[in-house]
Amino acid sequence: QVQLVESGGGLVQAGASLSVSCAASGRTLSSYAMAWFRQAPGKEREFVAAIDRSGAHTYVVDSVKGRFTISRDNAKNTVYLLMNSLKPEDTAVYYCAAASGLVDVEARSYSYWGQGTQVTVSS
Repeated sequence: QVQLVESGGGLVQAGASLSVSCAASGRTLSSYAMAWFRQAPGKEREFVAAIDRSGAHTYVVDSVKGRFTISRDNAKNTVYLLMNSLKPEDTAVYYCAAASGLVDVEARSYSYWGQGTQVTVSS
């Protein structure tokens, strides 16, 4: 079993950059495909980005393509989400998640979740 803890959220202005991290403990991160999801107030949780176990393949939702980058450092047991050119509509709680199976865009494929970190983008 793996425990996930997100950090790095905050309040930024539109156009700024922010990086959030997800530190894993309990099991080595290389055993899991990883993803970031987000949930805005009054909305359903949505897929943002995912990365396979080795880090060789990444996937991002169209709304953040070209702005967000997911990466991982298995030696540090950490996954990152670098967010550039942030927009007010990116405001949400960002969650990292781990899957024992293949990388997926569906939340139900991920068995382990962090507590989330708030990202707020002001206009």
